[in-house]
Amino acid sequence: MYEVELKFRVADVPAVEGRLAALGAHFAAPVEQVDRYFAHPARDFAQTDEALRLRSVGDDVAITWKGPRLAGGGKTRREIELPLATVAPAVAPGASATLDRWTELLEALGFRRVREVAKRRRIARLAWQGAEVEIALDAVAGLGDYLELELLVPSDQVPAAQARIEMLASELGCGPTEPRSYLEMVLGT
Repeated sequence: MYEVELKFRVADVPAVEGRLAALGAHFAAPVEQVDRYFAHPARDFAQTDEALRLRSVGDDVAITWKGPRLAGGGKTRREIELPLATVAPAVAPGASATLDRWTELLEALGFRRVREVAKRRRIARLAWQGAEVEIALDAVAGLGDYLELELLVPSDQVPAAQARIEMLASELGCGPTEPRSYLEMVLGT
């Protein structure tokens, strides 16, 4: 699958929420996310434009690889995300222990922890031009507030997904896109 995403800095969160509500979006309760990023032992992800992260959300942890960005609008890239089993409570409770154990495994294999990005995320889904767009309003520690519009699609649907996301951004009156990932922003790259 390919992640087609546009990201925007948000100056007025209530105004954006109002525009989205007018289009029919309903937000779920906020969740805390911690993204722990890793450097590959044999290739430079900054050069190859890839990312490997562990993400914890509540009691859930997933590992995600993001491939290099494709040409075209926004951030479009191949993405593989797999849920990870939570460490048994008898060993250590919850997602924090799972995150730490997987970090231990990756580091034992030569991966190096780069940085963590913490955010409070509110997710909504919006039916838009025949697709269900995932919307995230993020309050990112040290960076501020952002809006992400995303579709996950097969490779043959990437151009149509890019056009849908761009039209939704236009309808919402979004300003210029933020091309960098949160990790790139935190690192100042």
